[in-house]
This record gives sequence, structure tokens and C-alpha cells, in this order.
Amino acid sequence: MFPDNEIIESGLLIVTGSTLRAEQADRPLAYHLKNVIEKQLLDQSRDLQIVVIGDLWYLNSQALQKIPMISVGGPGVNAVAANLYEKLSKTLIVDERLVIQMDLHLQDLRASVWGTNHELTVNAVELFIDRGLLKNFLSAVLARCHD
Repeated sequence: MFPDNEIIESGLLIVTGSTLRAEQADRPLAYHLKNVIEKQLLDQSRDLQIVVIGDLWYLNSQALQKIPMISVGGPGVNAVAANLYEKLSKTLIVDERLVIQMDLHLQDLRASVWGTNHELTVNAVELFIDRGLLKNFLSAVLARCHD
């Protein structure tokens, strides 16, 4: 799979796991996050191509790995979250059960948002949005896309 240039140059991926549990729980949550992002972009009159994809597509494509990305779902159901666990800073951790990982300096435009169960993953996504982490992340992504 080779992404088209529009996605590479002005895109954002939201990556979920490919397990049945991830497809049932995390994929709808990823689409919720996509809708939140699209609303924020509309409010700012900004444009960004946002695509929700499975972890296996992402991990098997070097081209996709160059695109800014938010991973939704924990290491047990999302291979990207497992891959990033030791690579990204733990920005927010609640009882080792809810984790938001991202580079606060926003040099690395990858984030991983998850909980140890679906309810905690929902909470992690809401904290990511409510604490302004998503807003900061999007600002960096938009700056990269429009340099």
C-alpha cells in the first residue's frame, strides 16, 4: 500500500489495533476522535486529511510511518501502542492503567492514547482532548504540513 502524496504531505493517521476487540471498541473511538479533530479544524478553517487505519497497515508501510499519527488502544490490542511503549514519553499516567504518550516538544509527531480496558481508553482519549494535548499536537502537525 502506497499512500497518495496528499496524505503524506498533509495527513494524520489514527491507528487502531486489528484484533476483534480493537475493531469493536477502539475503531469507533478512533472515528469519534477523527470527528473531534475535523470539528476543531473546521473552527480554525484548516484542512488535514485524516485516515483511520489498522496497526498492521501502519507497521508494514515505511511510507505510512512518516505521517503524523495517533494510536488508540493499548499494547494488548494495538501493535503500534506496544511498539511505542518504550519509545515515547509517558505524558500522563493514571495508576498504570490509563496512559497518554507523546513528545511534549512535538518533534516526534506520534502519540499513543490508551487504557487497560475500553472504559479507560475512552477516558484517555477524553483527557487527551480536554487537557489540550490534542490541540498542541494538531498545531504541530499543521505547522509541519504547511511549512
